[in-house]
Amino acid sequence: MGFSFVVSAENSNFGFCMKKYDYLIVGAGLYGSTFAYLATKQGKRCLVIDKREHVGGNLYCENVEGINVHKYGAHIFHTSNKKVWDFVNSIVEFNRYTNSPVANYKGRMYNLPFNMNTFYQMWGVRTPEEAQAKIEEQRREAMEAMRREGVSEPRNLEEQALTLIGRDIYERLIKGYTEKQWGRSCKDLPAFIIRRLPVRLVYDNNYFNDKYQGIPIGGYNKLIDRMLEGADVRTGIDFFDDRELWEAKAEKVVFTGKIDEYFGYRYGMLEYRTVSFKQETLDMANYQGNAVVNYTDKEVPYTRVIEHKHFEMFGQEVYDNPKTVVSREFSTEWKPGMEPYYPVNDERNNSLAEQYRALAAQEKNVIFGGRLAEYKYYDMAPIVERVMDLWVF
Repeated sequence: MGFSFVVSAENSNFGFCMKKYDYLIVGAGLYGSTFAYLATKQGKRCLVIDKREHVGGNLYCENVEGINVHKYGAHIFHTSNKKVWDFVNSIVEFNRYTNSPVANYKGRMYNLPFNMNTFYQMWGVRTPEEAQAKIEEQRREAMEAMRREGVSEPRNLEEQALTLIGRDIYERLIKGYTEKQWGRSCKDLPAFIIRRLPVRLVYDNNYFNDKYQGIPIGGYNKLIDRMLEGADVRTGIDFFDDRELWEAKAEKVVFTGKIDEYFGYRYGMLEYRTVSFKQETLDMANYQGNAVVNYTDKEVPYTRVIEHKHFEMFGQEVYDNPKTVVSREFSTEWKPGMEPYYPVNDERNNSLAEQYRALAAQEKNVIFGGRLAEYKYYDMAPIVERVMDLWVF
């Protein structure tokens, strides 16, 4: 039977330097934890290290006033893959949370994703036929404007959005939010960022189309802690501070950190967007009535407000706890020393990432996995699925 423990960097004389592991897993986020769980099930010995003082990566939750606070932003698990859903629920049970965000534009509220509720709030239309006619009218206006300039294909995100959904929704619900998120004008962002926009001609506020969605009952820490049972875990360890020492401990390395850092920034540094949070505990039971409210006008400096209790508390449970915790989320350009969140998918960075991926493919005893090691944005379920596929689960 496996034995799990967590010690911090200062306990560096713990004394397992002579141990031999099958895998050194660099990063105790979802990818690394899922790998450790499945490898341990196969009888493999795993050592997991993470430079943060906690496990879980960006899934880590902090309990504040009995509320599990998503310290690194809102995370909702969703998938249509029954195998993945059954797998995570075999580790911890998930609740019935349904993601239904709301947009606040200059004090007016709109349901997301774009559906009949949104179109009624925007134009007062009541039927799918009326909504479709309004959208098509505005799409035609956008395409005619492009033709007058001699353009047949959208050249940037703004033109792409206008031809997909029209000016009203673009101006109120897309433009300001997107420019805050990326720190760039929509005219300077590539069109492919939004190849399509979901339009539902039904009164349905469920953001995801997936068959399954929810949050682990008791928070994500329970999921990660269960996944790491049986592995040896050390936090507060930066792999690059003594790379040779850590690599010598295992036959193979599972690397989930930044791919450019792994190769010493040989071709230059990849760019990211990052987010920061202003967290408050409020003396009220219910601040905004929803887990996520997006602020889509550019004048508001934050992109959204998260009220964490709504991820796990429903109905009367919300009022049984007289306090609530909210986080305002700010998007900024990443700089060294910050947490990298989102890859910048422009031509320069995608080309650079391909060069690093080519180097990674030559590393025989290293598995690169996750959003940083692959320089690719992932939802949680595809991460789990990718690791399961490695083990032919």
